[in-house]
Amino acid sequence: MQFPTTRTRRLRLSPAIRRVVGETDLTPRRFIQPVFVVENPAAAGPLDAMPGQRRWTVDELVEPCRRAADAGVGGVLLFGIPNRKDAMASAAYAADGVVQRAVAIIKRELPDLLLITDVCLCAYMDHGHCGVLRDGNVDNDASLELLARTAVSHARAGADIAAPSDMMDGRVAAIRAALDRDGFTHTAILSYAVKYASAFYGPFREAAESAPQSGDRKGYQMDPANAREAVKLARMAEQEGADMLMVKPALPYLDVIRRVRDATTLPLAAYHVSGEYAMIEAAAANGWIDRDRVIHESLTAIRRAGADIIITYYATEAAERLIS
Repeated sequence: MQFPTTRTRRLRLSPAIRRVVGETDLTPRRFIQPVFVVENPAAAGPLDAMPGQRRWTVDELVEPCRRAADAGVGGVLLFGIPNRKDAMASAAYAADGVVQRAVAIIKRELPDLLLITDVCLCAYMDHGHCGVLRDGNVDNDASLELLARTAVSHARAGADIAAPSDMMDGRVAAIRAALDRDGFTHTAILSYAVKYASAFYGPFREAAESAPQSGDRKGYQMDPANAREAVKLARMAEQEGADMLMVKPALPYLDVIRRVRDATTLPLAAYHVSGEYAMIEAAAANGWIDRDRVIHESLTAIRRAGADIIITYYATEAAERLIS
């Protein structure tokens, strides 16, 4: 049928109609709020490169977590910044580490809030890479034990989900085996299965103090030119025991989100990363865009591409707007 019999505008004429026929939904439970927690109180405070975001002390951390919970956000993702760094990332798996203490406090105060912990070594290494360095290169297999120990320590503190972001081969299997061996069979794994060596991470590296001191991460994070490889890595993570998968970043890789969504039945997350956030904030500060509409449109695009879960620094704010 053709115009004038067919008039597609009939289904766009009012907000009520648009709500009913809309194909993609945004709800607070779809969002995960990243939170930075620091061991050193002097390092807490606002982040210059991420206006509106900040680093919290362990004692302060309940505040943003409670706000997220009250808004109906699906959960929080914790990133720790320790006092000390060394060549074996010992603070990452210390029983009294910053993330371990933060998890225990949040679980005591907000027992029903879903807690996801980032499992990586970069913020805890004195060289800033995501694994053990040998002759200037990251030693994949030597790093697996440390990653597994970190995941177990988080589970012991009370974390619900361990999220390895290091991009070492075999880390999901190593973490799953270690969790099961220590009795944490119910602790889930959200694998950063598809994580690109992206320029969009800059503000995050300032926030987490995790930039490599030399070289880059192209030897273990993915080449932005590759999409078929993303499907391969997602399937490998699933075979190794991942319960959920992630694509990172989100907006520059909507096509990859779609490919991975079509290749697996596991829940799929996408990380709306710091650089994406910073660009929106900078453009809005200059009056170049309608900030609230761009945030909503960006999150809708990520959902439309196939993500079940969106990790975004706008999680709590967007959730509050949706329920208001």
